[in-house]
Amino acid sequence: MRFDQYDPEDFYDELFLTQGQPRPEAALLTERISSLSIKELHQRQQAAQNALFKLGVTFNVYSNNQGTERILPFDIIPRILSASEWDWIERGLKQRIYALNLFLNDIYSEQKIIKDGVLPAELIQSASGFLKPCLGLKPPEGIWCHITGTDLVRDRDGQWYVLEDNLRCPSGVSYVLENRRVMKSTFPMVFNRMDIQPVDDYAGKLLGTLLDLAPPGLPSPTVVVLTPGMYNSAYFEHSFLAQQMGVELVEGRDLVVADGYLQMRTTKGLSRVDVIYRRIDDDFIDPLAFRPDSMLGVPGLMEVYRAGRVAIANALGTGVADDKVIYAYVPQMIQYYLGEDQILPNVPTYLCWEPDQLQHVLDNLDSLVVKAASESGGYGMLVGPHATPEERAEFADRISANPRNYIAQPTLCLSRVPTLFEDHFAGCHVDLRPYILYGKDDNIYVNPGGLTRVALRKGSLVVNSSQGGGSKDTWIVGHNQTQTQSQSQGNQTQSQTQGDQTQFQTQG
Repeated sequence: MRFDQYDPEDFYDELFLTQGQPRPEAALLTERISSLSIKELHQRQQAAQNALFKLGVTFNVYSNNQGTERILPFDIIPRILSASEWDWIERGLKQRIYALNLFLNDIYSEQKIIKDGVLPAELIQSASGFLKPCLGLKPPEGIWCHITGTDLVRDRDGQWYVLEDNLRCPSGVSYVLENRRVMKSTFPMVFNRMDIQPVDDYAGKLLGTLLDLAPPGLPSPTVVVLTPGMYNSAYFEHSFLAQQMGVELVEGRDLVVADGYLQMRTTKGLSRVDVIYRRIDDDFIDPLAFRPDSMLGVPGLMEVYRAGRVAIANALGTGVADDKVIYAYVPQMIQYYLGEDQILPNVPTYLCWEPDQLQHVLDNLDSLVVKAASESGGYGMLVGPHATPEERAEFADRISANPRNYIAQPTLCLSRVPTLFEDHFAGCHVDLRPYILYGKDDNIYVNPGGLTRVALRKGSLVVNSSQGGGSKDTWIVGHNQTQTQSQSQGNQTQSQTQGDQTQFQTQG
């Protein structure tokens, strides 16, 4: 099955420069794929999906009458980035996370960025993720955002943009690790011949990051992964990461505050817990400090946390940096805290709380994407070019009623990657979520690649698994990768690709 008839059109294609001409770093892969028949490719596709099913790589969908647990759709044609391009992305991500950590440390202490007029105080005070009980908090090593998943997109001209930040409980890294495991058996010859940067160090580096947070003087700190339970949409990931790190997976009911420490109930009695990798939103983690109706958290945990007797990753209160209105000010944060220009730019953003920008948004809803400030998963958004007049009118009322809660952005023409369908390859739009670990001594590690999410549902404008999206493996091809395959590019043929959406937008 050849690529000759695969047409990138006028989108940025991650594998092809033009029709029939792969990018240098993708030449060996496209040659190998072109040597396989359509039957062989589908056999490999099915084998990969079966392997993921046996591994239990699932996600849960709430309020779905077909059952909650699903297998994440997976496509065997990977996304490929050159190591040189990745080096630039990595520098941009480190810069951004460093600045965001300084912002969080500032906003819960002296609030200099507000006093100096860089960020309006009312935006912080009105942010749902800003938690007043966290004022004055001093997390271990001064680190707030230990684990971050930053969503990136590439526009038609090849420019990368940061779409949003995810600092509370970013999910998806388990799919990165399991996708790679499956792909190694799907294309073993390609892995043997290409210098693909590994991703399987992540669990070890995550454990090291967590252990470094433990209170000093402990010979063997105890780390746990705190999950809301088996009905959470990312429960597979919670159990997977606990297993990979060799630590206990616990729920709130397994923990108790006793004798001034956080303790875990075991068959031998109570056992002290020193570090929590929490996969529970802040509001639910301690009913005495936040939501009194929470059945998921641990009463009294906040007091132990404040006293420095337990560490929590990510630190409580990080959700203020996930607010999509606060996101618009990250370039100013980078300049304010670091004295540098941003490396990775934001998507141009209109802030509806500002009257002149609000009017522009209301006048141009047919060409903009509107997002609620604290929503995620593709919910609470309007894709103007693909909405009905009635939907746009209804959203205009929402925006006018609560302008602080909305931002708007131009509809980007996102990059595409060839994706396998019944008898052809079609270009499908993608985003990218790299995972970043922030350790002590300001050591920031970016796992090579990240989760490429792909829009598989025809007509869909979001890549989220809950709304019909799937995933692809992401290959960072090392600096030593040879480019000797280009002479064979002209021999690749492939049946006619189908058209796709000309405009696309993702949501976290």
